[in-house]
Amino acid sequence: MMATPSHLADFAVGFSLAEGIIESPADIEDIGIVVHETGIELRMWLRGARASVFGERQRRLAGPTGCGLCGIESLADAVPPIRRVPDGITITPKLISAALASIEPMQHLYQETRAVHAAGFFLPDGDLVSVREDIGRHNALDKLIGDLACRRISGATGFVVLTSRISIEMVHKTATLGASIIVAMSAPSALALRAARQAGMTLVAVARHDGFEVFTGAHRIGA
Repeated sequence: MMATPSHLADFAVGFSLAEGIIESPADIEDIGIVVHETGIELRMWLRGARASVFGERQRRLAGPTGCGLCGIESLADAVPPIRRVPDGITITPKLISAALASIEPMQHLYQETRAVHAAGFFLPDGDLVSVREDIGRHNALDKLIGDLACRRISGATGFVVLTSRISIEMVHKTATLGASIIVAMSAPSALALRAARQAGMTLVAVARHDGFEVFTGAHRIGA
């Protein structure tokens, strides 16, 4: 993977959950992080049945930092079925604005480099539960998913904030998390919109301090 070398255990868990390799962190027996001169190797040992399932996978999972469709073998794989999200929570425009303001100072790598994405998870009271950063937007979300899963925090209890655009893979990953609302600073793709509607997800994008657009699921945005 092309990834930023931070919160790597979270990355291993979150990526495995989002890709369906595991169903929970309990499926992982052990994680080893080995630093080499040319990179970092993450070694995961899966428990029994999960190891067999992984061995049967055909997709080559190499470097999903671009479109999110690297390694697929058919159009059916490009647009797989997406799980429905729970009813979840409702949020207000004021809360969206507050979340955008509070995530910025927590992007420590971005403050230093101006070259990484962030994914954050907020509760309805405005509390910021977690932020993860990475050069790849998919990786940042995977790290967030992994952190929340390891802490046993349900995605249905809050909403996801992304500093990037929304691709179909970002919607699928958020559905895996169980969050019903995505707020993103950039725009969604057409496939992302289709997936969000199928999942029953609320998708807020082009979010700035002076406003935003609600593309799907407007019933979760209160006054």
